[in-house]
Amino acid sequence: MTTQVVILAAGMGSRLGRSLPKPLTELSDGRTIMQQQFDNIHHAFGASAKVTIVVGYKLEHIIEAFPDASFVYNEQYDQTNTSKSLMRALAASQAGGVLWMNGDVVFDPAVLDRAAAMIAKDRSFVTVNTSKVSDEEVKYTTSAEGYIKELSKTVVGGLGEAVGINYISSQDKTMLHRYLTKVGDQDYFERGIELAIEREGMLVEPVDISDLYAVEVDFAEDLERANLFV
Repeated sequence: MTTQVVILAAGMGSRLGRSLPKPLTELSDGRTIMQQQFDNIHHAFGASAKVTIVVGYKLEHIIEAFPDASFVYNEQYDQTNTSKSLMRALAASQAGGVLWMNGDVVFDPAVLDRAAAMIAKDRSFVTVNTSKVSDEEVKYTTSAEGYIKELSKTVVGGLGEAVGINYISSQDKTMLHRYLTKVGDQDYFERGIELAIEREGMLVEPVDISDLYAVEVDFAEDLERANLFV
């Protein structure tokens, strides 16, 4: 089955202070953040990978830059967070699991090589970095069995940070979509995952990519750090 990939790119990205949508920010190698994501996707899954972009803010710029992608519109992009963008994307997806990523992550192509093994087994996962734990980032804890237990910015005693590249299996997709409809408009998609784990025992594995680079670009200093890798 063709791998389905979603890129969440509806937000305004105001913290970076650019006029264009943040995923169209240019990196030092001349590519945009989103172009390096497409390159990494095609590296891991081939040209047949089906990529859907959730758009909102200044969507015409993203559509023009990536005309071969499919698009889902979050018309409430200025009033909602990533939970509602992912909700829309899952509703529009075809049968099978979905790999998704935040549209502002610059990452090592090998991240998706590592993820591909889990996708082939159709097992839900969250990629994590255990080398640092920042207050501003989404953190996680695990159960005694090693599955994700907590997943939010408010986690105390986190084992590491969630990177922003995740997969929901074909079996779990309907459940996650249901919980994404229940969370608040300003919640991140991680809240939907947390609820599905807490209330229904959904099993989500952490995939450690601490030895690879992955930078979520929120501020100018993040962009500087990302440019050290590309």
